Amino acid sequence: MKKIYSMFSSLQDKLHRDKGEKKALTPAVDAPPPFECTHTLGRPPFFEYLVVVSVRKRSSGDEGYEPQIIYQFPKAISQSQREKEELCLKAITLFCFPEGVSWAPLTEYHSETFSFVLTEMDGSRRNGYCRRLLPLGKGARPPEAYCIISTLACFSLFSKIFDEVEKRRQISMAMIYPFMQSLRETPFPAPGQTATIKSFIPESGTEMIRLTRPVDSWLEHVEFRSLFHCLSDEEVLQVFAATLLERRIIFIAEELGTLSQVLHAVAALLFPFIWQHTFISIVPKVLLDVYLAPTPYLLGIQRNLLHLLSEHTDLLIVDLTSQSESKFITRIGDEDTLIPSRLKEELLQDLCRRKHNPTAEEMNSVVSEAFISFFVKTVGHFADHIKHQGGNKQLRTFQKKSFLKAVESKENRNFVRQFIQTQMFDLFIQEEEKHDNHEGFFHKKILEFQQRRKERLRNGGAKGLVV
Repeated sequence: MKKIYSMFSSLQDKLHRDKGEKKALTPAVDAPPPFECTHTLGRPPFFEYLVVVSVRKRSSGDEGYEPQIIYQFPKAISQSQREKEELCLKAITLFCFPEGVSWAPLTEYHSETFSFVLTEMDGSRRNGYCRRLLPLGKGARPPEAYCIISTLACFSLFSKIFDEVEKRRQISMAMIYPFMQSLRETPFPAPGQTATIKSFIPESGTEMIRLTRPVDSWLEHVEFRSLFHCLSDEEVLQVFAATLLERRIIFIAEELGTLSQVLHAVAALLFPFIWQHTFISIVPKVLLDVYLAPTPYLLGIQRNLLHLLSEHTDLLIVDLTSQSESKFITRIGDEDTLIPSRLKEELLQDLCRRKHNPTAEEMNSVVSEAFISFFVKTVGHFADHIKHQGGNKQLRTFQKKSFLKAVESKENRNFVRQFIQTQMFDLFIQEEEKHDNHEGFFHKKILEFQQRRKERLRNGGAKGLVV
């Protein structure tokens, strides 16, 4: 984490140079949200605060426009709270309008919803959900962004909340307050459960707003449809392979929503492993130099900033725009050969099981099952090679040599040998060494696979856990 913090020190300097404030937050470090939100002291509230950000002319007299917060709920009560929030609020304006100062009043603007993550120095994360649109009015006017900050990761649920906020904003800014107050006082529902909120709107009366949380909580911040809409199955596998080996990858798109959805989807393909390096789903223009970092990263950059990327060595740059002739602007060249041929064929077959026009839930189910199956087949035997050290029942260590030897196929073994050198695999094994617990979702899938293998063996099928 220290590498990540130092990487973004330039942003810290830019945000602090006017006041010389104490550096307490690293707002620009974005990371995939955890797949499950667990809370020991009951369910948390929906959000911490809502801000509305607009684009205004620079007050200093300089040319151009800059984003400014025009509404915040709830307001900071104490001076210490205001000081603590100030840096975070400045970072929010950067992510709501990452293009910088190149704005002007508009008469037409396509509404879009996207997300980002703010990471504090202690590693704790807060999710930012943003809807950007053109407010009601006549003539040219600046766009607005509604941004909700929450410790919770559930993109679909917050999209519905934005629908309600937008409806009230069209009446009056004052109508937002009672709805958000009721929402803030409501506990976040458990997976599969519904929270009901009463809200009054003039001429409509009291409405009952029901917000239902998806059953599969580890996928509630992810929607795979955007990823597979932008890329073919074969192209997704090439991106997946490069991500597995922790390379430097940049995604290019015009829409902020496409960038945030695709990057979170790519990170979710790695489950049960977690991307451990720099992850910024939407890179503000002021932070664009981060692409020069020598360490692995997943970055989302708007297409109008592509010309500013002058150094392309050892990068995979993926163009998500529909009109692009080739989806890979630059590449290493071996992405299509990293995954063993038989495993690649099985992955493609599994992905073909999705319906022609699937719902988000159906798409998430088919895609997640396909990639979890890939990890079960390649490294699902890891638990058999975590052994107690000597007579110490508390100390358990991973036996890498015996683990690799158990992979029967030479092609698969070469791939696994590369994958186990990654930081994501190393940290996964470290956690497994600490806990002799086989009740997780991944362990369940491994057990199901082992049971099917035993049945095949009884019926004269193929041998071996790892295919």
